Amino acid sequence: MVPDDVAIRVRDLGVRFRRNRRGRRSLKDLFGGSTRRSRPDEFWALKDVTFDVRPGEAIGVVGRNGQGKSTLLKLVAGVMIQDEGTVDVRGGVAPLIEITGGFVGDLSVRENVKLAAGLHGMSKAEIARRFDGIIAFAELADFVDTPYKHLSSGMKVRLAFSVVSQLEEPVLVVDEVLAVGDKGFREKCYQRIDELLAEGRTLFFVSHSEKDLRRFCTRGLYLDKGRLVLDAPLGEVLDRYNADYNGG
Repeated sequence: MVPDDVAIRVRDLGVRFRRNRRGRRSLKDLFGGSTRRSRPDEFWALKDVTFDVRPGEAIGVVGRNGQGKSTLLKLVAGVMIQDEGTVDVRGGVAPLIEITGGFVGDLSVRENVKLAAGLHGMSKAEIARRFDGIIAFAELADFVDTPYKHLSSGMKVRLAFSVVSQLEEPVLVVDEVLAVGDKGFREKCYQRIDELLAEGRTLFFVSHSEKDLRRFCTRGLYLDKGRLVLDAPLGEVLDRYNADYNGG
């Protein structure tokens, strides 16, 4: 069990992928208890990753593309299964890691809000109470009965963030999806994140924007080739990352 002073506990985390194949593991690997060594066509997206996050912390995860950042977020959000180690989260997670996550193309915006909010644990009464606010924040009042598949990518981001930001889960997980939105709405989202942090929520945030990382986060995790090479105050992590990136 995760102690009261820990929001996220990760121990010896490892995730293995296969190159040029569908799926990560075979059914035999999943259910047959296979303990074979890695094959030549496999690689570790994450390996031996260990850290704790305290309640109310804002953590920025940095690293080049393909170094395991989004994989780590999916594990924290509970939408992926690790091969090794453990991920424990105290309380629930409000995930914003994929634009289309939890939404159905043929359903209307109205129906999708009810579906997505319900899947995230909102009661019917809560959904009814928050519905107008969700639609207003997403700026989709004129599209309530429009099929989701006809929305632009920016509209989809607005809807996803609006639903997720209304959840009362203690941990907010945010990937790069906000970069799709327009500047004005992105700032509105960031103001909402500021409000959630002020309420004591925990933020787990991946971004290539140093400005955004510095706005929200005080601590950083630097991933390189799937390994956690530095866990330190954000400024120190960004200095190390930038030095490595620029060959310094």
